[in-house]
Amino acid sequence: MTVSPGAGLGALFVLIAAVLWGTTGTAATFAPDVGPLAIGAAAMGVGGLLQALLAGPALASARDELRRRWVTVAVGGLAVAIYPLAFYSSMRLAGVAVGTVISIGSAPIASAVIERLIDRHRLSARWVVGAGVGLVGVALLSVVEPARAAGAGNTALGVLLGLLAGATYALYSWAAHRTMQGGVPSRVAMGAIFGAGGVLLMPVLFITGAPLLDSWTNFSVGIYMALVPMFLGYVFFGLGLARVKASTATTLSLAEPVVAAILAVLIVGERLPPVGWAGVGLVIASLAVLTVPVRRTAPAAVDVPRL
Repeated sequence: MTVSPGAGLGALFVLIAAVLWGTTGTAATFAPDVGPLAIGAAAMGVGGLLQALLAGPALASARDELRRRWVTVAVGGLAVAIYPLAFYSSMRLAGVAVGTVISIGSAPIASAVIERLIDRHRLSARWVVGAGVGLVGVALLSVVEPARAAGAGNTALGVLLGLLAGATYALYSWAAHRTMQGGVPSRVAMGAIFGAGGVLLMPVLFITGAPLLDSWTNFSVGIYMALVPMFLGYVFFGLGLARVKASTATTLSLAEPVVAAILAVLIVGERLPPVGWAGVGLVIASLAVLTVPVRRTAPAAVDVPRL
């Protein structure tokens, strides 16, 4: 098996996106008075509208292609709108690291189920190994990080919201990838899906976003979240999705909780015990399994079936 240069570049783009996303939890701690719904709506809502603005006239030029795929685009847009509300609420209720690892760690499984049920894709042994190692890593990270919740009930709700975030993340990743595979350029597909999600999030932002204007710190956090991890991060994610499958992209996103854990130690002042660092190591190992090119040479006369 040979990993194509295009797939390798796609993996790099997804990893860049994951690193940017990994900063969101730490950034949100600088605006503790802003609720998770406002943070999520500002980050993904404004970021989504910027994606649509970036696509610009290309969206109008591709309207016929998008109209033929309106169900996929609509499903993706709805998933984009639900994801940040669930994700940031999960972090607020169950803690930054727990919310992150549950949300991102559950996405590869949800993505694989979607691709298996809808697209009938077979999962390679390499993907299973990479995803399995990564999921063990995020599980260790989840265990060692204490929840920042008022009680067990809140933590349990935070975990459930994290699972919802993982499912919707997988769903909009699949919708974007499927739209691109249908011949729609990456910029147009991302602009349409994330623009639709941004429109849906605007009422939430208008209702809950007043605290973002209470101080320059709160406002700066909102601007950062919208422009860097959400807008720029999803530009890279779209470029990656055009080159790799959604299940691979969501698995590569396991780098996000690693970045979140490291920033929590360096900036927020949290301490990560050895078990947590073992989890970080396993996630990095899973990324190596998924991204390092592997070449297998077979005799020319033998037909080797693909996994």
